[in-house]
Amino acid sequence: MWRVWLLFDPRRILIALGVFLFSLAVLIHFILLSTDRFNWIEGPAASASVQAEMVLPGKHETSLVSQARTIV
Repeated sequence: MWRVWLLFDPRRILIALGVFLFSLAVLIHFILLSTDRFNWIEGPAASASVQAEMVLPGKHETSLVSQARTIV
């Protein structure tokens, strides 16, 4: 195994490994930032707007009751 380091320069290999791991980490973080669930900078913007559009059960039930009373 030690003869492998006679073929390759250890400094170049370690620098290349560091650059590769850093670029992989940056790529993974940018992929996570593009999702709504793991976007820690802007927060879950899409899920908050979906929750704002949802009808609350109490309001929905009262509107159905009032509609039923006007029909009857």
